[in-house]
Amino acid sequence: MLKYVAATALLLLAAHGAFAQDPGSGGPLPGTPTAVPIDGGASLLLAGGAAYALRRLHQRRSR
Repeated sequence: MLKYVAATALLLLAAHGAFAQDPGSGGPLPGTPTAVPIDGGASLLLAGGAAYALRRLHQRRSR
């Protein structure tokens, strides 16, 4: 019974913390978005993954 009381108290305290801060006005609107280069690292990771997969396939076939 004490376990259920402790769990209920913990949930109530966690719920109280969720209501602790008011969302506010949201602040000013953001300006125009800037361009971010996403492809730089993603293409290298994709090429590395493909090379690793080909290496593993070659190792499996050579056994």
